[in-house]
Amino acid sequence: MDLEKKAIERIRMASELSLYHYKQPLICTYSGGKDSDVMLELFKRSGVPFEVLNSHTTVDAPPTVYHIRKRFRQLEEQGIKATIKYPPLTMWQLIPKKLLPPTRVARYCCAVFKEGNTPNRFVATGVRWAESKKRQGRQEIEPSNYKLAKKMRTLDENAQERLIVERCEMRASMIVNPILDWKDRDIWEFYNTECGERNPLYDMGYYRVGCIGCPMAVKSREKEFADFPTYRRAYIRAFDKMLDAIHAKGKTTIWKTGEDVFHWWMESKNIDGQYSMILDGEEIIGYAEKRG
Repeated sequence: MDLEKKAIERIRMASELSLYHYKQPLICTYSGGKDSDVMLELFKRSGVPFEVLNSHTTVDAPPTVYHIRKRFRQLEEQGIKATIKYPPLTMWQLIPKKLLPPTRVARYCCAVFKEGNTPNRFVATGVRWAESKKRQGRQEIEPSNYKLAKKMRTLDENAQERLIVERCEMRASMIVNPILDWKDRDIWEFYNTECGERNPLYDMGYYRVGCIGCPMAVKSREKEFADFPTYRRAYIRAFDKMLDAIHAKGKTTIWKTGEDVFHWWMESKNIDGQYSMILDGEEIIGYAEKRG
């Protein structure tokens, strides 16, 4: 079975479970990137009823935001419910509240902006094994609860099926990953030939589309801030407010300004030690090399 047929089969299987147990259509999550557009096209070809959801992060590039809005207008015109979920706080409010910048090991922004937006629903994501080692353990259908999903990987096929049915009967949050086994070249080929309109960022030399400044995307951050300098200034202002909040608590930092924080944050060589900034003593907040 080819990749497209297999992905559509997964969508149809999850749709049946969603309609039967949840009495609601399957949700296709959408971020405006190539994987999302591939997923959206597969959903259309599957023939199942579905809704589309975008979790607004407040730090997506303007071309991505415009692409999402245009896509959603088209979907609404086709009678497909398309919703943009706005977070309770912006990134610029979240950083001073958390008292530290988002890092590879302190990704609090993902929890606020992307997770928990679909309680008690069955949703489809664009997770793929090829994206990272961490994702190589993901299943076609799995609970959204991380511990349960991890436990599920240790079970035999029959036990996995029982767990899926039990979770669906409880109307607990569930996930289907239709393009789990697609490699990067498969995504690009389908995206370029089957998906019509592209996110303009790909024509600007970007390979990935996501939050500007994401510490997980080390290779593209310099280009992002060069292309969208307003976001650089916004991060620095947020870091200034973060320092004010830290100092108001009577704590000291190794940084004097938001600009100092920004330069530290952009240094990829510091990433391995970033977590020690909140472990290195109660009164000192800042970067320190991890001690052996």
